[in-house]
Amino acid sequence: MRLPRKHSMTRRADFLRARKDGRAKAGRFVVVSTLADPALDHLKVAFITTRKVGKAHDRNLLRRRLREIVRRHGQRLIDPKRLLVTIPRPGSSVASFEDLEADWLRQVKRLGLLKAD
Repeated sequence: MRLPRKHSMTRRADFLRARKDGRAKAGRFVVVSTLADPALDHLKVAFITTRKVGKAHDRNLLRRRLREIVRRHGQRLIDPKRLLVTIPRPGSSVASFEDLEADWLRQVKRLGLLKAD
């Protein structure tokens, strides 16, 4: 199953608001920013992959991996009415899927967003 299009953040203002007004945690491979927004009906996610991360095929692979991570774990978020921005850091293109997933989960837990298993 794919991450539905309605869960994509499309407005630049939302990106900026999540980065400026929200909370962020940085890990080895990713930086995760979040901002609660009661006006939303569901989770809105965004992935910002700059050229510093790698070549185009590396950036595309990272986006596919991050979308899969959010698809797998998005339903475990405590409050799904929020903006969630994930930014891969330089060097994350050489990380395995498992390392990337573990780092993303670690940052989301540090932000206090995951329900207990």
